[in-house]
Amino acid sequence: MNKQYYVYILTNFTDTVLYTGITNDLVRRVYEHKQKSVSGFTEKYNVSKLLYYEVFQDPRNAIKREKTIKNLLRRKKIDLIKGKNPDFKDLYQAIL
Repeated sequence: MNKQYYVYILTNFTDTVLYTGITNDLVRRVYEHKQKSVSGFTEKYNVSKLLYYEVFQDPRNAIKREKTIKNLLRRKKIDLIKGKNPDFKDLYQAIL
């Protein structure tokens, strides 16, 4: 079985903060954000709403994509999200 890697974007309840991350277990990682089980940026700013994700087979490609997204202007990140999730719905239930 091939391992999968995920690049994801989260926001807070008011959609004012964007956070980009990478993981090999998207369900577990988003759950951790929602439970605030890891201290840091996402806990401080209550970032737990999954807006966007991409799937990769190669971790190097996932890391490269994460860096690319992190370097985008906020407007470009929002355009990226709206391309797949125009209503900014929390996608967490869809990945369970």
